[in-house]
Amino acid sequence: MDNKYQYILFDLDGTLTDPKLGITTCVQYALHKMGIEEPDLDKLEPFIGPPLMDSFREFYGFDEEQGRQATVYYRERFSVTGLFENEVYPGMERLLAALKTAGKKLAVASSKPGVFVERILSHFGLAGYFDVVVGSELDGTRGKKEEVVEEALRRLLPEELFREIMEVKDRESGEKYDIVVMVGDRRFDVEGAKAFHIASVGVNYGYAAPGELSLAGADVTVETVEALGEALK
Repeated sequence: MDNKYQYILFDLDGTLTDPKLGITTCVQYALHKMGIEEPDLDKLEPFIGPPLMDSFREFYGFDEEQGRQATVYYRERFSVTGLFENEVYPGMERLLAALKTAGKKLAVASSKPGVFVERILSHFGLAGYFDVVVGSELDGTRGKKEEVVEEALRRLLPEELFREIMEVKDRESGEKYDIVVMVGDRRFDVEGAKAFHIASVGVNYGYAAPGELSLAGADVTVETVEALGEALK
């Protein structure tokens, strides 16, 4: 594993771990507290990946105040139970270990609040593989994927490379920095990578809709954790 990818950013939900039960059950709980009953957890899968506030607005028409209250209710359950209703994708820890052995620098860049990201990684024994862990803040700041990716790049990359990437960020086209790659399962991950002209690998074993990652412009898409390992070689 000594190719162009030297700095690898991973999304968490739907990429490193399968969080469906925890996230959808906590959304169900929050909706119940808001007076809405949703018995079908499958219908709540679109909440996996994007910021919660955005999803409550998009899928249930909540205004900002309602979205904030629903998020508070969600976290009532998630902070105690939901974050552990989760499982690492089979083969993922083996892949992370191989990447570290090969000298890669690894980061997590998640829209989930960083305090929860760190607890999940520690709980499942993954924290030691990552040089940097970045999430959103509980107060809603750094909630957009692009902001999360920027902070992860700031912490992970050598200062000169980070400065160079930021200088070309707003150009419509230009050199792609294939030395850096974002791995994720939703279009937000691909869009976050494209904003900084870094490479992207989309994982179809997560929660993207059919064709979502290719339409977003992912450089590579894979179907399994094993195929992800091959793509990152």
